[in-house]
Amino acid sequence: MWARRIGMRKSKFGVAIAAAALFTAAFVAGGAATEDSNFLAGLREQTMLVSTIPDNGDVNPYAVVVAPLSIGKIKKGDVLIDNFNDHNNLQGLGTTIVDYSAGSKAITLFASVPRHLAQCPGGVGMTTAMTMLRSGYVIVGSLPSDDGTMKTAGRGCLIVFDSNGKFVEALADTKINGPWGNMAVVDRGQSATLFISNIGAGPRPSGGSDHASVVRFELAIAKGPPTIESETVIGSGFSEKPDKDVFVIGPTGLVLGRNGTLYVSDAIGNSVNAIPLALTRRDSAGTGTVITKDGMLKRPLAMAMAPNGNLLVINALNGEVVEVNPATHEQVAARWVNVDKAQSPPGSGDLFGIALTLNGKGFYYVNDDVNELALAH
Repeated sequence: MWARRIGMRKSKFGVAIAAAALFTAAFVAGGAATEDSNFLAGLREQTMLVSTIPDNGDVNPYAVVVAPLSIGKIKKGDVLIDNFNDHNNLQGLGTTIVDYSAGSKAITLFASVPRHLAQCPGGVGMTTAMTMLRSGYVIVGSLPSDDGTMKTAGRGCLIVFDSNGKFVEALADTKINGPWGNMAVVDRGQSATLFISNIGAGPRPSGGSDHASVVRFELAIAKGPPTIESETVIGSGFSEKPDKDVFVIGPTGLVLGRNGTLYVSDAIGNSVNAIPLALTRRDSAGTGTVITKDGMLKRPLAMAMAPNGNLLVINALNGEVVEVNPATHEQVAARWVNVDKAQSPPGSGDLFGIALTLNGKGFYYVNDDVNELALAH
């Protein structure tokens, strides 16, 4: 069933990569997709799983990460989801990560931090930049705000928790400036490479700017909590702009594919771009090369890589996921996963995060409109 019209939906309490990227093999699994490959055609239904709202009332679930192993209080296959908004629905003030157990079907609080974390410039507002490393550390980006708008946004940081949800440290420096988009990760155990998009903090022209970037961070983990060994801007000149409804619009989805190519969803450009040699390049490729644009893409956000090597791209302006063949540049298929008719088109503004299940037969995503985790399978 090809299904452009099957659905659930996401929330305005107001993404997926990270889970698929926890092991290097996950980035290259499946190889190049053939022209007739269609991962979405194998999916049959969407199932609403659980509310993502913790006891403190945080809303607007953003990042979705599937645990690759059991360690601490995390079990293999658990789904970690963070929240970007506080209980007043103010964006950039969320401070919690919840843990959905695929076994018990229950959700519990995994981690939380104070709103004003001294080590994090501007405070805490957890974004879709999140991953779990094989060492058990969970890293999440923060793009904080004082009033729910970009006018008061701080530079933020990367917040590190251990596998029991205990705050360990906050990483902050000049190249961490509004960490926003999904993390693509190569995890080697004692070291790791993170790719993160930066939106930038503070007031800017109402029309936005072209200052958003993609940064590669090399982390050392062997002697304790992660430390940043080096950092390189590998993408720059991406457009971003503040938005009263969704806080900010900019490059969001990151997936590391074959031959070290990093795919970036350019929300304002309405395209998916490719940055070559992402693991080794020493300079910026600018905005890279556009591999697909417009068509079924409607402000692309979070991305993940399907087992057939195709990209799964969440739309912001309707309730669809679009499948893209990065080798042929073809938009293969689209599937409605959120058909909330309260928005026009259905599901508009409701989708954000996405992460493949461990068996690769489906994907988790969040419906921000109702603050729930869902499964397409």
